[in-house]
Amino acid sequence: MFRISKDSPVHYITSVPHNRLPIFRTTKLKEVMCEALKEARRSASLLFAYVIMPDHLHALIGSERKPSDVLRYVNGISARRIISFLQEFGFESSLQKLRQADGPREYKHSLWDHHPNLKLITTENGFTEKANYIHMNPVRAGLVERAEDYRFSSVRCWQRRPIEDEPILVDLDQIAWHKK
Repeated sequence: MFRISKDSPVHYITSVPHNRLPIFRTTKLKEVMCEALKEARRSASLLFAYVIMPDHLHALIGSERKPSDVLRYVNGISARRIISFLQEFGFESSLQKLRQADGPREYKHSLWDHHPNLKLITTENGFTEKANYIHMNPVRAGLVERAEDYRFSSVRCWQRRPIEDEPILVDLDQIAWHKK
């Protein structure tokens, strides 16, 4: 069980693609991102909340690992999966936008901005506030009228009403809430 505290904070991550490219406009790329989050979760952490927006990702992650390791797993795995997908299916214009010079004539691709935003959440109130912020993101962006109508979000899990083909089930049952 995970107890939110100063000794075991939750990592609040906001990752933005390079140049704020709206890489997650399509359902397929959001699905690839979901699979990457599942893989990162198996490797390093618990996933408590998330939303995949067209041009960024928010997640609440519980882990005993250092914040830099959590970021490396989440951003590293997802970058490899997304770039591989773009290469495999010939999305050359997207790849061009992600291209970063590496040496005189060689290139590599970089999905994520190199200044990720990670904050440590040490209280249950802070945790709940961030989860609500995450879940309302698609409503504030005008993508849906009700948070639960946005497919690539954990809001339905938080409402205890996941859909049959929920993209990712989160680990809410792994939290040891303080008694009130």
